[in-house]
Amino acid sequence: MKPGPLPAVDVPDDTTGAAKLPHRGPLPTRLGVTESGPEEPLAVVAVGPAGAGRPEVLAGVLRLDPGMLAVPAGSWLVVRHSRVSTRAAYVPGYRQPHAYGADLLAAGPALARPPRRVELSVPEPLLRHFSLVDTPDTGALGAAGTRLLLDAAGRAGAVLFVTAADQAFTAVELNLLAEVARARVEVFFAVTPGAAGWAPVPEVPAATEGTGASVAPVGSASAPAPVDPVAVTVEAHRAALLAAVPGLARARWFAVADGDGADLRRALVGWAADEGLRRASVDPPVLPGAQGRVPVAADPGDWSERLDGQARSWAQRIRQHLALELANAHLRVVQEIVFGVGCAGLPQLLDREMEALSLLATAQCDHAVRRLVEEAAGRVLGAPLSAGVRRRLFFAVRWGLADHRAGHELDRVLLVTSTGGVAGLTGAGATDALASCPGAEREEVLPPVAVALSGACWQHWRSPGNHDPNAARAWAQRALREIELELSREVSRRIEVVRLSLDGVLSDAVDHGILLA
Repeated sequence: MKPGPLPAVDVPDDTTGAAKLPHRGPLPTRLGVTESGPEEPLAVVAVGPAGAGRPEVLAGVLRLDPGMLAVPAGSWLVVRHSRVSTRAAYVPGYRQPHAYGADLLAAGPALARPPRRVELSVPEPLLRHFSLVDTPDTGALGAAGTRLLLDAAGRAGAVLFVTAADQAFTAVELNLLAEVARARVEVFFAVTPGAAGWAPVPEVPAATEGTGASVAPVGSASAPAPVDPVAVTVEAHRAALLAAVPGLARARWFAVADGDGADLRRALVGWAADEGLRRASVDPPVLPGAQGRVPVAADPGDWSERLDGQARSWAQRIRQHLALELANAHLRVVQEIVFGVGCAGLPQLLDREMEALSLLATAQCDHAVRRLVEEAAGRVLGAPLSAGVRRRLFFAVRWGLADHRAGHELDRVLLVTSTGGVAGLTGAGATDALASCPGAEREEVLPPVAVALSGACWQHWRSPGNHDPNAARAWAQRALREIELELSREVSRRIEVVRLSLDGVLSDAVDHGILLA
């Protein structure tokens, strides 16, 4: 049975006599289309089914050889602009990316596991406007991969869906596009020829002797207009899509054959120019409250005790939600072991689930920290926080985390081992390899939560002797249990160090009568 989305649960507000504060939405319990911020780099996320010629379309847009866009199965490809062509694979469990040649089979070191992403940098002028992100085929995404794609699409701003003339939209693809249609995301469709070319054109029946019918000569007023098979194919796909997802009526469609993506290329450049101006106008150059003295309220009350109680409450709710999400992930993994990818596909499946779980845990911790800062600082200052004051507080709290870590490194990766345990990897660059589609530099207080599978898991479950579904189910259950325990401890530590740091910042403000951040 497919699990449904979890309900949203909020923490009751205790703001008697206080003004309505921002960031009061419920704790996020599922990933969706992430809203793009002004600091996010522009990107186009390419998606589509297998066999639709997506690499050829992207190669035509970028004017590259399609072989340069090849990546290991399940990995994402991020193409950026650079003066010098480079190729690097980002593999969880390593602090540095691995250099790759253009031919994955002939160059580069052998990797213990597939990379989360491969970054290709080329001197293509088009990439000055936006980056291009290629994703795994829609049929291989799964529930977790779909959530990752929606998150990336929202931050990027545009989606390019590539399908072939002889392919129909699947239910998974229609659900994905319906989610995208509800967000501020520009959608482009590219239709390529199928195995038999474009749609067949019905022939005009010829006149037969004795029927009294005649065929009008070509060029006469009554002659039938010639039918364009390309236009017929594109319009048929568009009609089929709009019947299920009417919200994409404004999406633009392009027929791409033999790598000729000139029209699509111009459309993407036009979108990037408009979207870039829109994002630049959203964020003012100087935020209100970014400078100057901020006085403290005459009587802030028992703000420290309330902060302590709310921190414990947020940590408990996040732990409960992550436990429920891990239970849902366990159901999906067991179903795939028995009826889907089997033992050999278990590492890729579970790794994708862990990436989606990491994004959810990060979003929940960020939301809890914002609420703690908003409510505690709002009581101390006696008014809702402006954007500039909020940013100053975030910086001060983040700076103070080092004094309260007690030897625990927050910026670390939790790696699932081949025995079903969890090991930690710390150090500069440890978390950089875990994002399939990296975005802008984080401005939140805490570093992202990062969970992944080590390369030993791939080696273990792809060995010829390890194909017992019962053993795979037992291993998955043990691994998910260890992840739940480790994540529970991690969430508690993160919220606690934020509470201690925020308490110190606000205590100094109360003692001095002004905010020192």
